[in-house]
This record gives sequence, C-alpha cells and structure tokens, in this order.
Amino acid sequence: MHDFLERLLGHDLAEAVITNGLHLLEALMILLLGIWLAARLANVTQRALQRARVDTTLSGFLRNLFYGVLVAVLIVMALTQAGIPSAPLVAALGTAGLAVGLALQGSLSNLAWGVLLVVFQPFRVGDYVTAGGIEGTVETINLMHTLLILPDNREAIVPNAKIGGDAILNFNRRGTRRFELKFGVSHRDDIDKVMAAITQLFEADARILKDPTPGVSIDSLAGEKVNLVLRGWTRVSDNSAVQAQLLRAIKQRIDAQEIGIPTPPLDIRLVQGVIPPVAKPD
Repeated sequence: MHDFLERLLGHDLAEAVITNGLHLLEALMILLLGIWLAARLANVTQRALQRARVDTTLSGFLRNLFYGVLVAVLIVMALTQAGIPSAPLVAALGTAGLAVGLALQGSLSNLAWGVLLVVFQPFRVGDYVTAGGIEGTVETINLMHTLLILPDNREAIVPNAKIGGDAILNFNRRGTRRFELKFGVSHRDDIDKVMAAITQLFEADARILKDPTPGVSIDSLAGEKVNLVLRGWTRVSDNSAVQAQLLRAIKQRIDAQEIGIPTPPLDIRLVQGVIPPVAKPD
C-alpha cells in the first residue's frame, strides 16, 4: 500500500496521506469508543443517583448533562488527534456557549431554579402552596416550570424562576393547620357561659386536635358586641370541613338561644304633621 501510494503521489505526499489517514482513524476510534464509554458512564451515574433517591427528573437531567460534557470533550480530543489545533476550537466553543447562554438567559434561570427546587424540595407534589404569588395544589414539578391546580380547578403554569424569586408558603409540610374564627356576641350574654358552650363544641369534634389546646378568648370590645376569637388545630385535610361544621354548630346554639347575636339599636322617630292631600288627576 505504501509503495503504491509512493509511486502514485510521490514520497512526501504519500507519507502525508498515510500519516493523516492514521490520525483520522485514531480520531474516529477515539470518538466511537468514547461515545460508547460515555453512554455507559452516564447510565451508571444515573443509576447511582436513583439509588441515592435523587428525584427522577433531576437524575435524568444530570445524566444527560454529564453525557453531553463527555461527548464535547471527546470531540475536542478527536479533532486534536486528527491534527486540528484545539485552542481555536475551544475558543469557538466558549464563544458559542456564551452566545447561547445570553440568548437563553431566562430559560437557564428557570432551569437553575428547577434544579434547586428538586434538590431542596420546599414543596412536593400534592402540597397546597403559595408559590410565585399563586395559591394552589402542586400537580407536577418540571425543570422549567411548576404546574399548580387552583381551588376552582384552573391550571397555572408558573416559571421556576418566578417561584424561586418569591416567598413560598407550604400549607402541608407540618401536617397540621390552625384555624381562626371570629364572631361577636351581645353584651347582655354571660360571657363565661358562651365560652363554655364553644369549648364543648371543641371537645365534641374529634377532628379538632387536643394538642395544641384549642381555645376561645375575647378579641376586643365594641360598642354593641363582644368580639370573640376561636383558635384550634386540625390535620390539613380536615381544616376546611372543621371550620364549616363549627360555624354550623355555633349557628345551632344561637338558634337554641344559648348564644346571643348583637343587633344594632333601632332608632324610631315620630314626626307629627298634616299629610298633604293627594292631587286627583283631571
């Protein structure tokens, strides 16, 4: 083969063709074997992350990121082996990466916050939260956005950067929630009797937790009424139902005249005078 190329192309050109051909073959072998090995290493990394109970979305993203970095390094190595200078190539890749980063600044911000949300888990799927100024139940958490289901069953797709840049309120993380109800009673009522009646309502509902202790206290004194505040703790799933049932039970006590609702004073004025006659139509 060498003799044939030397007779066909001359000694110097034949040597160059053979040398460059070998370099190209080596570069191709590096690229092919490297891609195969990179895929295996990326899969091993993903399985290790899954065994460490890292979120599936995050482990898949890190696997693809690791694989992409390895392939980029392999391409640089292969081109260098083929005789192409690596310095201009690395500079070109850096410039291209900077341009792409500037163009996708908002998307990269969402991606970065998505990774942080998955890693630190300020909320999980199924939690009722206020995130990005929107209140709802978490349906899905992606690397770019979070899907919330609003109480009226509307969907809200909130960018992760908006969530990360605002306060996050998680109503489910602690497992319990406190309710607070306020209403007024008449000054004529025996306040101790009223508070005892409400305490009986607390004790009658097993969904109201005994620790912390629920209670009723005087919130303020108004001109026509005494304002009471009721506070108690329930499991998150029972909170709304307990408040509705407690208000209904209080209304039943009011109907039974165990609790009085203040009514504003009625001012009636009697005006004496002559009623003018009504003009009859012609």
